[in-house]
Amino acid sequence: MSGVEILMIVAIVMQSVAAIIALHLVNKTRFSALWICCFIALMLLVVERFLQLRNFDGHPIPSMTYAWVGIVVSICFSIGVVCALFLVRHVDRMTQHRRLLENRLMTAVLRTEERSRAEFSRELHDGLGPLLSSAKMSLSVFSRVDMEDKNRVILQNTASVIDEAIRSLREISNNLSPHMLINFGLVRGINNFVDRVSSMHQTPILFRTTLRDERYDSNIEVILYRVVCELINNSLKHSGCKQITLSLTLEGSNLRLEYRDDGRGFVPNDVLDYGGMGLSNIRSRISSLEGTFRIESAPGRGMSAVAVVSTLMPMVGLSNSDLEKLTSMNYDRRKKGKNRARR
Repeated sequence: MSGVEILMIVAIVMQSVAAIIALHLVNKTRFSALWICCFIALMLLVVERFLQLRNFDGHPIPSMTYAWVGIVVSICFSIGVVCALFLVRHVDRMTQHRRLLENRLMTAVLRTEERSRAEFSRELHDGLGPLLSSAKMSLSVFSRVDMEDKNRVILQNTASVIDEAIRSLREISNNLSPHMLINFGLVRGINNFVDRVSSMHQTPILFRTTLRDERYDSNIEVILYRVVCELINNSLKHSGCKQITLSLTLEGSNLRLEYRDDGRGFVPNDVLDYGGMGLSNIRSRISSLEGTFRIESAPGRGMSAVAVVSTLMPMVGLSNSDLEKLTSMNYDRRKKGKNRARR
């Protein structure tokens, strides 16, 4: 047996295995015509190799047989290529729909979260705030009454505790729903947060911006504000940095946030893989705006991050028909899987 005959036998085996795999994939995907054409073409190639082996053994095969086999193989592969093109487009379309659905769900989650924060903040401010103020006013009445020094000290301590409770309530309420951000915009909100944090920590925070009182979509303002808060809190809590710098600029229609600290640094992939320091949450928030988020860091070299979002791009969403279509596709896929499992 010559080397060519051995290679033909190997080709027959490989093409047969490929044909079996193609036949197995017929019911696995939506475009079964692709795998049917591949199965037919591969089986015809097996037949062609077998005829060539017989030709080597002295059994001549008419040339028209090879011609017809080649024509049918070419047609099957051409149809298969067209089906593959439709399959690729279908996968791309499904991937895009899935990405749009994820962004829409993320946007809904963020809006619900901010709405809950605002409601809770309002309940604290409007409910508990007046009660504490009334208690303080009641104590102020007793301060004008003659009493023993011991009781006066107790009264003063109680008044100090109420004052601290009022301050804490205002801080909690502002953290839940930053009134400066909601009423005056992103720049004023970040400036207010930086001032409050600087008053409680010795680490200097430098905030530079070319913006003034511009207002943007509420989702953009809230998400960028939360990102700044998360980054600053992470630096103060984990990095041991001596200085923090951040800048907010408008480049064309894009808002660009740059952040840097000179702390101990870390390996970004390790932190992102385990979802530490809220970086995965930051990336998800920026992705919901169809923006980009890049972070660079190394042990001993601090950390820098850049977030870019468009102020013109509308919030990504799916129409009701698209959402129903995607849901129907997922339902049909699960139903087919159950039917195959039963068989």
